[in-house]
Amino acid sequence: MTVIVLTNCPAGLRGFLTRWLLEISAGVFIGNPSARIRDALWEEVQQYADQGRALLAHTTNNEQGFTFRTHDHGWHPVDHEGLTLIRRPNANPVPTTTDPKPGWSKAAKRRRFGRS
Repeated sequence: MTVIVLTNCPAGLRGFLTRWLLEISAGVFIGNPSARIRDALWEEVQQYADQGRALLAHTTNNEQGFTFRTHDHGWHPVDHEGLTLIRRPNANPVPTTTDPKPGWSKAAKRRRFGRS
């Protein structure tokens, strides 16, 4: 099984993919092409995606049972102890130098002294 997801890509690329895969939703293509055809389709997607993003997921013989590739995507696949995970960029980093407020929180007061 092969799944290709396109975002903000030219309509011609979507038309090209419909020759080999079934478009089940706007920009979402599924099918079961051979590995050679799948790799050729991915090369075409990378070449003609322009400013768009693309994601390819397909079945393979590993622990997860699938693997995926990305093109101009903010999320990147990362190998972690044999598993492929997605690393998302942290848009809002947590400040590390903030000190907690002094005193008891309302929840801590309720736990300690009961609801009153």
